[in-house]
Amino acid sequence: METLDKIKKQIAENPILIYMKGSPKLPACGFSARAVEALINCQVPFGYVDILQHADVRAELPKYANWPTFPQLWVEGELIGGCDILLEMYQAGELQTLLKEVAERHK
Repeated sequence: METLDKIKKQIAENPILIYMKGSPKLPACGFSARAVEALINCQVPFGYVDILQHADVRAELPKYANWPTFPQLWVEGELIGGCDILLEMYQAGELQTLLKEVAERHK
């Protein structure tokens, strides 16, 4: 499968998906750790892709997303943003509302 097709499939199959360094249980950078902590605190199921284990995705996703850094949060096929945006939304209460609505729709 082409890398771009793989990325599109991952995004389509996961209503809430974070591309990160490491895993939710063992993040491999501070930005991924803070981002995934906010997601966990929202108490909704989410998928993740460890870009350190998938060099092809790590190389291609920034071009596809037009977003150069990781982590990247995707919700219902749309790029929400990286760590800073995710944390701003979390602190404002917007992330919790958005993710709970999305989780409800995809039960």
